[in-house]
Amino acid sequence: MRDPIALMGAMDEEIKLLLEEMEDARSRKAAGITYTQGRFRGHEVVVCRCGVGKVNAAAAVQVLVSEFRAHALIFTGVAGALHPELEIGDIVVSSESMQHDMDASPLGFAPGVIPFQEEWLFPADRKLVALAEAACEKERVRFRVGRILSGDRFVADRNEVQRLRGEFDGLCTEMEGAAVAQVCRLNGLPHVVIRSMSDKANGEAPASFADFTAAASARSFAIVAGMLASWKES
Repeated sequence: MRDPIALMGAMDEEIKLLLEEMEDARSRKAAGITYTQGRFRGHEVVVCRCGVGKVNAAAAVQVLVSEFRAHALIFTGVAGALHPELEIGDIVVSSESMQHDMDASPLGFAPGVIPFQEEWLFPADRKLVALAEAACEKERVRFRVGRILSGDRFVADRNEVQRLRGEFDGLCTEMEGAAVAQVCRLNGLPHVVIRSMSDKANGEAPASFADFTAAASARSFAIVAGMLASWKES
């Protein structure tokens, strides 16, 4: 059996459609997280809901590497838009990810820089980015490719949006992607983060998030499904 492609989300809504379409599904738990293996769009996959936040995401990725021997990873889900031209339902494909809440500035490091580590911007795999772009174009959805910001904080303030956009030049903000990207990079695992905008990370974000999460997750699912439909194994 070929090593699987890993498909991850943080919440039930973000992986629900993936699980519903899997064939020969079988599940087991590791590190408190349920992993479901099976086939999806002709490929061996392993799907998991890691839970919210960077620690949960990092733990899940390491299990996918160490125990399931995943050979590529797609993280899918929702995010809050930072770029002023992004609307609810638009897609952001990661070119790179970083932690906006990493701050060792009292030690002389710029915000976002991980102290004593060479890499703090974690690039996505170019081939996976290209697959995601093609899937977005085929689905005729609005999308941008760029930097995704992650932090253990739900952003719901207009001033914070302006600060994150100005300081870090991110397209959107969420709570897992940079941790996923960092652990993937440490393990040499190709990855990409696909985010559908569920809110605009402003004063209306909590209500927008609740209202549009299911619809945004469905759009992310369509992009992931499109990627796997055209995925050619080497």
